[in-house]
Formats: sequence, C-alpha cells, structure tokens
Amino acid sequence: MRRILLTLILLAVAHLAYAQTKAPSKPAFIVLTYHDVRDDVGAQGDRDSDATNTDHLIAHFDWLKANGYHVVSLEDVVNASQGGPALPDHAVLLTFDDGLESFYTRVYPLLRAYNYPAVAALVGSWMDMPKGQSMAYNGRQCTRDCFLTWDQVREIQKSGLVEFASHTWQLHMGIPGNPQGNEMPAVVTLRYNKASGTYETKEAYTQRLRDDLRHSIDEIEKETGHRPRAIVWPYGAYNTIAVQMAASEGLTLSFSLDDSLPSVQIDSTIPRLLVSGNINPDRLGWLMRHQSRIDAVRAVQVDLDYVYDADPAQQERNLSQLLDRIKRMQPTEVWLQAYADPKGDGVAESVYFPNRHLPMRADLFSRVAWQLRTRAGVRVYAWMPVMAFRFADAPNLPSLAGEPKPGGDHYRLAPWDPRVRQWIGDVYEDLAMHADEAGLLFSDDAYLRDTDHLGPWSGMTPAQKTQALIDFTHELADRVRVWRPQVKTVRNIYTRPIVDPASEAWFAQSLPAFLAGYDMTAVMAMPQLDKQDDTSAWYRHLVQRVASVPHALDHTLFELATHDWRNDQPISETQLSDRIRLLQASGVRHIGYYPDDFIKNQPQLERVRTSISIADYPYPEPSR
Repeated sequence: MRRILLTLILLAVAHLAYAQTKAPSKPAFIVLTYHDVRDDVGAQGDRDSDATNTDHLIAHFDWLKANGYHVVSLEDVVNASQGGPALPDHAVLLTFDDGLESFYTRVYPLLRAYNYPAVAALVGSWMDMPKGQSMAYNGRQCTRDCFLTWDQVREIQKSGLVEFASHTWQLHMGIPGNPQGNEMPAVVTLRYNKASGTYETKEAYTQRLRDDLRHSIDEIEKETGHRPRAIVWPYGAYNTIAVQMAASEGLTLSFSLDDSLPSVQIDSTIPRLLVSGNINPDRLGWLMRHQSRIDAVRAVQVDLDYVYDADPAQQERNLSQLLDRIKRMQPTEVWLQAYADPKGDGVAESVYFPNRHLPMRADLFSRVAWQLRTRAGVRVYAWMPVMAFRFADAPNLPSLAGEPKPGGDHYRLAPWDPRVRQWIGDVYEDLAMHADEAGLLFSDDAYLRDTDHLGPWSGMTPAQKTQALIDFTHELADRVRVWRPQVKTVRNIYTRPIVDPASEAWFAQSLPAFLAGYDMTAVMAMPQLDKQDDTSAWYRHLVQRVASVPHALDHTLFELATHDWRNDQPISETQLSDRIRLLQASGVRHIGYYPDDFIKNQPQLERVRTSISIADYPYPEPSR
C-alpha cells in the first residue's frame, strides 16, 4: 500500500506534464531524495522501485564530485536564504527518507567517506514498532529491525554531517478517503468513516495533524536533544493547512516531492527530485539537467456522467470499462468532469463530491480520479464550470444574461457579485477537500459578452474584462490551493479571439493573457463551434496564429472534437488521426480530444490509440 501511494503521489508531482520554464529569482539548488540502499537491488523490476543499489549510490556520489556539483547542508541553505554566504554553483542537498536501517549500515559510512552532509527523515511509529509486529513496506514485510534505532540516530548525529527531520510520527500511511474505501495520504485526506457514513470534520482533521506532529517533534527532541526544524511530507503530499500548522510547532522548513527547481528562498515548501528505479549516474545527471523540460501532453476529456448509474453494480462496470480503456490508451492526463450535467447545457446544478451548496448526485469524483491514477497511471484534472452554476438555495444571485435561448450562451452567474464569488469559491474548496486532483480545467462557460449585465464591470475595456475574469479564476484556484498547493490550471479558449484578436470584446478572452495566467491554455480547435468547414487550412491557420505569440506552443494544447454537434454524428477516427498528425507536423506539442465515449468505444480505441498515446509502442502487439 505504501509503495502504491508513493507512486500515485509522484504521478501528480514528480512527473508533471510540464515544468515551470521561468528561471527562479534566486540561484537554484537541487534536492535529491533517496530511500532504501541495498546490495541486491534487481536490475529490472525490483520489489522496491525506490531502492538504490549501494554501488549505484557510490557512482552517484562520484558523478556529483566529478561534474562540479557541491553537496551542501541544510544549514548552508538556511544561511543563504537569510542573507548569509551564497550557495556555491551547482549546489545539491541530499535527503534520505523513512529512517531505514540501511541509512546507518550503507549510507552513513559513505557520507563520512565523501564528507557529504545530508538530511534524514524519521517516521517515529515505525521506529517504535513493538517486537514481533510487522508492516508492509515497499514489497516486503518489515519488522522493527528494518529501521534505525535511537542509539544509531544519536551516533550519526554526533558526526555533525546529518540533520534529522520529522517524517511525521504516524501519518506515513493511507486512510479511507471516500465511501468506496480508497486509501489516500493521511496528511491531506479527510478520513471517511464507513460506519457513520461521514467525513472527518476540518476541526478533527487539524487536531489529528497537530497531535501527530507534536508527538514526532517531542520524541526526536527527547531522544536526540535537538528539536527538529524540518518536516518531510510523506509521499510529498501536503497542503497549506499542514504547512502552517507545522510551522507553528517549529517545523519551519517543509519538503515535498516535485521536479521543479527550488530557490534559496525557503519560506515555502521545498521541492525534491526523487531518485528511483536504481538509475545509473548518467540517468541521474540527465534528470538533474532537464528539470525544466516541457513534456508533451496528451489529454482525454471524460464526462463523469457516463460513469454514473443509479445501479451501483452498473456504475462499477462503467468505471472498470473506463479504467481499462485509459490504461490501454496511455494518455498523460484525463480531464474529468466533476459536476453533473445530465441536461447537457454545461450548467452545474449538482456535483459529484460533498459540498456546502449543491446537491451531490453521487460521491463519485474522488473514487474515479483515484482509480484512474492507481490503475491507469494518469494525472487527473477536475473539469469545472467557472460561472455556470444554479444554486437552488440562492435563486436571487444575479446572472449575466438571464435564461439562455435554445442553442445560445450558457446560463452564467455574475462574477462581479461578492455572493456569487463566495458560493462558487466554496464549491471549489469543497472539491479540493475531498479529492486530490492534479489540476483544474476551467470550462468553456468562462466568457463575457458586451450585451451581458456587467454591473460594476460595465465600464471596463475588453482587456480589463479579460483580466477580471482571469482574476476570478485565480481566486477559485487559490481556494483549491489551500488543500492542494501544487494544483495546475488549464483554461479553455475559443478560437475566435485567437484568429481575430478584436473579438476579445465579445469573449473577454485573449491568448497572451491566458498564457500569462495559466499553466496551460486549451484551444477548442473545433471548427464546428464556429460553424466553419473542417479543413486542413483552418487548422494550419489556427496554429500559425498561436505560434505568432512567442513560446505559445509550449503552453497551448489543441483540443479536437470527436463528435459533430451539428449533425449529432461521431467524427471518424481516420479524420481525427489525420488532424492530430497535421497539428504535430505544424509544430503543435500538446493535443487532446473531447468527448471520449468509453461506453460506445467512440472513438474506437485501437484506431485512435496510436495518435493519442505516449506509450513507447502504442500499436497492437505483433501476433506470434
């Protein structure tokens, strides 16, 4: 279970679709994270994917020294952050998680031989395990002997090379996070009580965290005489509440898992690069030198309405069908609908997660998102409206244009109204409290017409309206980041504001503004929406317009249609594949499609898989 949880969290943080490309404002350093070190790690498929062979660790240390890297201590980082001596060029901080016995028998002698400082993170409950008890740890059963003793910790500490950090006392585990029993990281999950059918309250959650952190801090101080100042979050999973609580208890330094570069400003959680797969030094060097790489995104947008069924057994069959399909397809991301839309009008009148203001059609989003990450290995983005909500308990909230005409605009609440902002923000925060999504997809209802009732926004210029709407989505993302600080953002944009920038006045959308405001901009490359002919020339012109904005193709995804809403017919897989190849030949890096009707197998899996998959070999295996 622990190995699965770590793998899942890393899908969201250690292997992000694209890393930040802007250089940090301060000189960056690299934090490397190791776990168990053994002499018998298998060359392929070892039981512990995070274990490193002893000779590989030696080779890593040699490679760092030979290539001009300087291993620094946590104290060096703290001093640099506080205006003291600057870190040397190519600074590296070494960290070792879980307090394993191999840290004493294999790692510590090497640290002494190379004079390399390090940080070691201790899990108190594992070290305090009673004799005769065992636990599952990364593919094996571990007894107390798997972990450091306090005598060993004290001996190591006397060397002055190692600083010990808290890895929590008993939060390095999964707890039930939904009615279906999926186990999720204890630090960021509201525990679900199956007997009562209720979730842990925020107050109980925060008290559970505080009690655990105090236990860990007090024990480390009692056993070593030193009060820890750093918290290393299990699985890299943390939230703002946990970080603030840890800081209030004296754990002012916070570490996660992420492949972005930290800076010496350590007032926020420090990302670390996981060293896994028993990699050789050449691979380690490649990872360290390519942390700012931009990987291609392949996104599939999925209606959760297709999974939902009033019959629980049929709903599980639907979920299995989706999981099998996505696992076989191997995209990088699934943009998963988090709201219910049985009418097909894009308006959220109910949702698929517990919340304060809307009916819950089913407590389903968390379950499906977690299963997609577990079984299919994809990042999951929560697809949500921005303004298209109907709150039955607040019927007097102002709207932008009233009830829409058939085939017209969405029903949209007025984002300039404080009550609207509060209620929609509450729903977004409730989503984050109950599901660990990797990102948010802001849906295509986020536009403003010059005929809308714009209230205090009516005197704004088109650019000001665009920015005001961006600011609203940022406010929603900030509500989510209280619980999911690492969440990424994607925003849908229509093609008209791209090919005709003057139409920003009719949409309050702008590609340059979106590129500055979000991690990714998803162009709805669907000529059907614009009542245009689906021609190669149309797509080429669209790509040219996007490419005219510097670096836009690095952060723009082209989302294709798999259904023609004008005649209610599916678009052929041949045409879809041709369009994907055309976009790639034109320089497009990130591609997705909508909708994916996994129930009807539209588009047909094996015919579209070669175009959308990131698999090394996305073709049917040759018959033998």
